[in-house]
Amino acid sequence: MTSTVHASRRIERLVAGRATADGAGVKLTRVLASELQRRLDPFLMLDAFANENPDDYIAGFPPHPHRGFETVTYMLAGRMRHRDSAGNEGLLEPGGMQWMCAGRGVIHSEMPEQEDGLMEGFQLWLNLPARSKMQPAWYRDIPAAAIPDYALPGGGRVRVLAGASQGITGAITRPDTEPLYLDVWLDAGMTFAQALPVAHNAFVYVYRGEVQIAGTPVPSRQMAVLDNAAHADGVSLLAGAEGARLLLLAGQPLGEPIAQYGPFVMNTEAELHQAIQDYRGGVLA
Repeated sequence: MTSTVHASRRIERLVAGRATADGAGVKLTRVLASELQRRLDPFLMLDAFANENPDDYIAGFPPHPHRGFETVTYMLAGRMRHRDSAGNEGLLEPGGMQWMCAGRGVIHSEMPEQEDGLMEGFQLWLNLPARSKMQPAWYRDIPAAAIPDYALPGGGRVRVLAGASQGITGAITRPDTEPLYLDVWLDAGMTFAQALPVAHNAFVYVYRGEVQIAGTPVPSRQMAVLDNAAHADGVSLLAGAEGARLLLLAGQPLGEPIAQYGPFVMNTEAELHQAIQDYRGGVLA
């Protein structure tokens, strides 16, 4: 049960990501950073975190602002409590996802609700088009049971967080950027193919095991930026001897200027200055 892909995209480059800390000292790996924002438009950032030591995550992400984009937090293990300035509150649990559109502004916190054990997951930043950056903020909690998935022949599964795969519509669909966000589990030696629009930028992040794409291996904790060859109609993956788990993301580029200052992503420097002024003046939201 995979798409028919006649010509797979190839790997343009491999990215290892860099170790960093964010929030109040949460240790993570920044896989997609600012230098790739234009190449992987509309995606702005991808962080991966996997910490067994509570000292590496317990301080969490105290209240902080956002404007101009969407945040997507996907948990594999652990529990995180969300609260924001619009009065929303939710508990993100294993297998669940939180989708927040910061729009014209929101102040939120994401704090662990555990004192030991593994905390593992991802946070993705997805850009908004200029005309939507000042829309009202909104937030949605999506529990694990509400994320559609389907089985692969011979073993393995695909969870459809956003977009659509094999006729299965994901938990979220978004206009303009049309994001595809899949969590793909492959048993040893399995193949998986996904059709992709030629114009969409796409990448794969392997977080368990290894896969091959067009004959090139992608080891664990590496991101493969996929090319945009005009003849390619999708991507084909082959899992290694230990199987693999990976994220596959693709989206329609906005082709707009990107102006970023920390948690604010706008189109111009003037808009950034206004965001900072609004935050300092207590009128961000």
